[in-house]
Amino acid sequence: MLRKHEIFCDLDTEALDQLCRYAKYTVLKRGATIFSKGDPGNSLYAVISGTVKISISSPDGRNAILNLVGPGETFGEISVLDGQTRSADATANTNCEIYVIDRRDFLPFMRTQPALSMKFVELLCTRLRRTSDQVEQVILQDLPGRLASALLGLAERRKLEPANQTIAITQQEISEMVGMTRESINKQLRAWASRGWVRLEHGAIVVLDGAPLRELAEAGSVANE
Repeated sequence: MLRKHEIFCDLDTEALDQLCRYAKYTVLKRGATIFSKGDPGNSLYAVISGTVKISISSPDGRNAILNLVGPGETFGEISVLDGQTRSADATANTNCEIYVIDRRDFLPFMRTQPALSMKFVELLCTRLRRTSDQVEQVILQDLPGRLASALLGLAERRKLEPANQTIAITQQEISEMVGMTRESINKQLRAWASRGWVRLEHGAIVVLDGAPLRELAEAGSVANE
């Protein structure tokens, strides 16, 4: 499984064997708390199957989803690298299989693997760019542009084929990603479904025609019809 993982796939056999000795295979049920904001950053996590939700919440109960981490991705690397506490909550969004690697093992290992260190630098840069894009969308884009950007981004990150653009996400989850009410999300998705751009399924959204969504994402200010 680690050999197929995007971050670790280029390690030589000896290094991969060493990493495997550190990695603890864990199965999580949907809804299980992996860590909470403010917890010590003691472990790095690699997703094998399922989806992990990275989110924050306010004292009045509002939630915002910062990221949905799927197979082939890692999470928890910021606290592992800088030694600070967790900056968000991590929850099993579905039943998950993950590998857990202790910080005390991982940091010395990474120091012996310059190529792996560069992969994590690239990963953090990618995450920073994604965060910048999300802030830009919230500030500058209207609801259609924001929602279109979110759907296209999820499809691209999951490397979905054009013929099967099924995104496993609920309307509540995507509303927490784009910062709009579920009712507004539902109204917009139904309008797009009537035009044949998307299809709504239980717990999923299928992108049928990405071209008009991409136009909305790029324009960012098209009126909601």
